[in-house]
Amino acid sequence: MLGGTGFHIADCAACLPFTAYGISKMADDDSFEPRLGRQRQQGGKRARRYLGRVLAAANLAGGGAAAPGLARGAFSGTRIGRGAGVGRMLASRGGHAASNGRRVIVKASIVKLGGKGASAAAAHLRYLQRDGTTREGERGTLYGRDADAIDGKAFGERGADDRHQLRFIVSPEDGDQYDDLKPLTRRLMNRMEEDLGTKLDWVAVDHFNTGHPHTHIVVRGKDMSGADLVIARDYMTTGIRERAAELVDLDLGPRTDREIAQALRAEVEQERLTSIDRALLKGADTERVVATNGRDAFDQTMRAGRLAKLSRLGLAEPLGAGRFRLAPDIADTLRALGERGDIIRTIQREFSRAAIARAPADQAIYDPAAPDARPLVGRVLAHGLADEHADRHYLIVDGVDGRSHYVAIGKPILSFTEGDTEADARLPRGAIVRIDPVSPTVREVDRTITAVAAANGGRYDVDAHLRHDPTATEAFAETHVRRLEAMRRTSGIVEREPSGRWIIDPDHLARVAAYETARLRDRPVAITMLSAQPLDRLVDADAATWIDGELVSGAPEPVRDAGLGHELREVQARRRQWLVAQGLAEETAGSTTFSNGMIVTLQRRELLRVADQLADEMKMPFREAAEGARIEGVYRRSVDLVSGRFALIERARDFTLVPWRSALERQVGKSVSGLMRGDGINWSVGRGRSGPSIE
Repeated sequence: MLGGTGFHIADCAACLPFTAYGISKMADDDSFEPRLGRQRQQGGKRARRYLGRVLAAANLAGGGAAAPGLARGAFSGTRIGRGAGVGRMLASRGGHAASNGRRVIVKASIVKLGGKGASAAAAHLRYLQRDGTTREGERGTLYGRDADAIDGKAFGERGADDRHQLRFIVSPEDGDQYDDLKPLTRRLMNRMEEDLGTKLDWVAVDHFNTGHPHTHIVVRGKDMSGADLVIARDYMTTGIRERAAELVDLDLGPRTDREIAQALRAEVEQERLTSIDRALLKGADTERVVATNGRDAFDQTMRAGRLAKLSRLGLAEPLGAGRFRLAPDIADTLRALGERGDIIRTIQREFSRAAIARAPADQAIYDPAAPDARPLVGRVLAHGLADEHADRHYLIVDGVDGRSHYVAIGKPILSFTEGDTEADARLPRGAIVRIDPVSPTVREVDRTITAVAAANGGRYDVDAHLRHDPTATEAFAETHVRRLEAMRRTSGIVEREPSGRWIIDPDHLARVAAYETARLRDRPVAITMLSAQPLDRLVDADAATWIDGELVSGAPEPVRDAGLGHELREVQARRRQWLVAQGLAEETAGSTTFSNGMIVTLQRRELLRVADQLADEMKMPFREAAEGARIEGVYRRSVDLVSGRFALIERARDFTLVPWRSALERQVGKSVSGLMRGDGINWSVGRGRSGPSIE
C-alpha cells in the first residue's frame, strides 16, 4: 500500500502509471524503493508495434479527411508522396500554437540540383559552416545521425546525381534552453524516418549567432532504395513542425500559464506583427472594427494594451466605447516594421563585431525602389544572410557619402568589369563596390523580338530578324536569341521549336514585364566590384583603377568629407600626384589635365606585367590580342587584375588574356572562340561559328 493508507497499488487499475514510472513493488507497508529508469508505455513493445502498424497503414492509404473546400474524391495533391497520411493526421490536430504546447518554427524548401544547382548546393553547405555560428563564436560543423563531424564534400558527392535536395530550418521558440541542439535534431530525424518509412541521408549544423538558436538540416533527395524522395505536402508544411513541437514538449514540458502570459505581455509593445494582432484581425468585422472585449480579464487587458499601441503607431483608430478600426494595411505595415527592427539590430551587431562606432544618424537602409534612389559607392563592412531559408543576402556598406548603409541584395550576382560572378566568393571585407538600383524594364531587344515575330506569324529566328532589318548583323541578331534562351531557362515564358524557331505570343511584352518584376525580388540591385584592393593600395598602383576613371570623367560620385568620403578625397589627391609623376597628367593653374589614352596605357602596363609572370608559369609565350582579331583556344581560368578580370585562353603555341565574361566559367577546359571588340567579346563554345553563342 502507499503511504500507510491501506490502499494497495495492485488493487487499482488507475494506479498503473505508478508502475510505468518505475515505482517498485513494496514488500511491506513501510518499505518504498523507487527504481529510476525510462518511462514505459502500458502494453510495452506489443503496443508500440501495433501503433506502428496502424500509422504505417494510414500512411500508405493516405488516410484522413479530404482537404477543406474540396469535394470528396477531388484531386488536391495531398495524397502524393511519403508521409501523406501522417501529415494529414498531424495537420488535423490544430497545431501546438492553439494549445499550451511549445512552438517551433520550421521552414522547408526543395532545391533543384540541375544546372548550377549542384555547385550552389556545395556553396550553401560551405556557408552554413561559416565562422561565428557556434555558441563560442567558432566555425560551424556539420554533423549527422552517428557522427559529430561530417565531411560536407563527401555528402555533396553522394548527392551529385540527385534531382533535388531538401532543406529545413528548425527553430524552437525556447531553443535558448538547450545547451546542445544535436540530440533534438537526431530524434526529430529518427521520427521523420519512421513517418516516411525510409532512411534519410542528412547532415545538419546548429547556429547560435542570432537571438533564436536554430538548426539547418540538408537532406538528400533520394530514399533508401535510390528512388527520388517525395514528401507529401501536409507533412512538409505541418507534420515536421508538429513532430518537432512534440519533442520539445517532452524535453521542456508544455508551456505554463505564466510563460504564456509573459510572452503575451512582451508582445503588447512590440513593433512587429504579433499573435495578438492576428487574433484581432481574425475577430474584426467587415469594416475592420474590433473591440477590447476578451475571453477574460487578462485577455481584455492584452487586447486593450495592444490596441492602444497600434493607435500610437497610427494603425488603429479609436471609435469610443472600447472599439477601434484597424488600418487596411496593418499586417503588411507591422511586418515591415519588424523587418526594420531586425535590420537595425543586424547593423548594430556587425558594428560591434568590427569595433566601428556609428551614430544612428549615420546609419541608413538603402531602398532601391525609392523614387530618388541613387547609385551607392562604398566599402564592404559585412556580408551575410538576411534570410537563410530563401538564400537572400545583405551587405553593410560604408558609403562615400559618410553614412553606413544596409543593402538587401537578394540572391547576389555582382558585376566585375565585363561580366558577372557569384558575390559570396568575390566580396571580401574592405572591397570597394558600387550598388545600382534595378528597375523592372522591358528592353529594346524585347520590343525588337516582338516586332519581328509579329511580321512572321508569331515566330522569331535570326533569318527572320535579318529579313525584317537588313541593316542588322548576324552577331546583333544572336544577342536577341541569347535573351530568349535566358528567359526560357529561368522562367519558361517562351518556347523553342525543334527547328530552332521561337514561339512568341502576342502578349510577349507583358510576360517580359512580369518576368523582370519577378527577377527583381531576387536581384533588387546590381553590384559592381570596383576594387578588391583597399583604398590606400590604389594610390601608386601601376594599373587602371576605378579612381582613374572618375578623375578622367570629371563626374565623381558625391563625396562627403567624413568617414570613407574623407579617406577617398585624400586618396584622390595623392593619386593625381602619382599620375603627374608618371607623366600621365599635368597640373596647370590649379587643375589637372590627363593625357589621352591614360586608362588604356595603365591597363596595358598591368596586363603585360602579369602576362610575363604567367609566361614563366605556363612555359609558353604571351601574345597580345589585337582589336578585331578572332580569338580561338581553350579557356583555362580567370585572372583578376586591378584593371579588371581577364580570361586566360591557351592556344597551340601561346596564350592570351582577353576580357572575361561570367558564362566562361561553365566552359573551363573547353574550346571557345570569339571576336575581339571594343567593349568585350562575344564568345562561342567550340571552334568555328557552329557552336552555341555565350556572353
